[in-house]
Amino acid sequence: MAVKISVFQSLVCLFYRFILRRYRNPKPKYQKCPSSLFQSDLSRDTLIFNLERALLKSESLFPYFMLVAFEAGGVIRSFILFILYPLITLMISHEMGVKVMVMVSFFGVKKDSFRAGGAVLPKHFLEDVGLDMFKVLRKGGKRIVVSYDLPQVMIEGFLRDYLEVEVVVGRKMKVVGGYYLGIMEDKTKHDLVFDELVRKERLNTGRVIGITSYNTSLHRYLFSQFCQEIYCVKRSDKRKWQTLPKSQYPKPLIFHDGRLAIRPTLMNTLALFMWGPFAVLAAAARLFVSLCIPYTLSIPILCFFGCRLTVQIDDVSSQKLNSSERKGCLFACNHRTLLDPLYVGFSLKEKNIKTVTYSLSRVSEILAPIKTVRLNRDRVSDGQAMKKLLTEGDLVVCPEGTTCREPYLLRFSPLFAEISDVIVPVAVTSPATFFYGTTASGLKALDPLFFLMDPYPTYTVQFLDPVPGVMCQDPDGKLKFEVANHVQSAIGKALDFECTNLTRKDKYLILAGNNGVVKKN
Repeated sequence: MAVKISVFQSLVCLFYRFILRRYRNPKPKYQKCPSSLFQSDLSRDTLIFNLERALLKSESLFPYFMLVAFEAGGVIRSFILFILYPLITLMISHEMGVKVMVMVSFFGVKKDSFRAGGAVLPKHFLEDVGLDMFKVLRKGGKRIVVSYDLPQVMIEGFLRDYLEVEVVVGRKMKVVGGYYLGIMEDKTKHDLVFDELVRKERLNTGRVIGITSYNTSLHRYLFSQFCQEIYCVKRSDKRKWQTLPKSQYPKPLIFHDGRLAIRPTLMNTLALFMWGPFAVLAAAARLFVSLCIPYTLSIPILCFFGCRLTVQIDDVSSQKLNSSERKGCLFACNHRTLLDPLYVGFSLKEKNIKTVTYSLSRVSEILAPIKTVRLNRDRVSDGQAMKKLLTEGDLVVCPEGTTCREPYLLRFSPLFAEISDVIVPVAVTSPATFFYGTTASGLKALDPLFFLMDPYPTYTVQFLDPVPGVMCQDPDGKLKFEVANHVQSAIGKALDFECTNLTRKDKYLILAGNNGVVKKN
């Protein structure tokens, strides 16, 4: 009798579990491969994407947390994350591993000063977006992207500003006294927000389509509660995706900040930390040679230490530069790093060359091997100061007023066109390997050091044909703008860069939240 009761109880239990599972997790109406959406009209539908599993190519979240740790926390914090990551992947669950990475990356970071989400991470996220799913995303009438692992502060700027996603659902970070605790909100609160949002969308549109992954049963379960159709992405499909090309970005990526030029995957981070001690020694040696040794000797020594300089001179410009009657020459170049004028001087083998700047740290000003004069943003006095410097010798100006890393040229200020009858445009490029030698929100005094810490600091300097200035020929003040635009266009054509009307102020408002005023360090 006991055996019969036991069998009966087991059957009841199995039946109950079957009914409960069916009730809690009903199958969606459709479950297909996402490629079938390419030919569908989705303009009236709401699309819900799982960011990590259905939009990004990479399966690893480590690079994004490493960027936060390095840019917002420093070298020590990023090294701790690097040491812990093998233990995170091998010994604990995915959810706990994400919590550990969040704790290491965010603990003690000031909320108001955290700008990595809008200034640093978008570049690396965009380089990880799959072209296939991006095309689907753009077809949706309304786009919602949900993340179960990444804090909202990391993803919102990228998704809203660069992918034009209307609604972003990420996990909130807990804050005490204006500082992050390194703890995300419980998933239950996150799911409640998701639930309320999707139910609202179902009332508004009537059709909600979810795109998630085959490999995350929890995510599929949550999607199945609210979406009429679910399309699941396989890992094998993601490996075949092409990366979203820059030409198809909804919004051009012109400005970004941060020191790391590489994507900090586990292997790249290992190479970075292995190179670190040598980088400090190399930067110190290169700096000493640049400051203390004459040009004729410093150039071959710097080449020995890995520095690379390529010089190209057009025929007309060569005649102008080699003329025995040349006195002071005005060089107008685009701005890649603070070392642009120095490398122009290296190219001319002239150490008495001078330059002007709007904002330069006191440390950089003291260490500069060439004369650097600070301008005060007053057009009359600045113009007089530049004319005086030009009578003393060659002068290098960067009319953009700030650096730009991407292949774009910012608007050229026309002031330089009024101080000389002849202007030599100079096109410079400086690709970065490990580190960027520029920053918008960090310490500018460290910019030259980060540039010199690259394995092979490289510059290409191209002198273009001279352009007539408007020193005494511009009574109505219009020609100076034409000259400035012509110089910008000539440099852009030589470098294959796109000319823009963006200014220095635009850059600093986007990246640093200020108007570009730099404290004296």
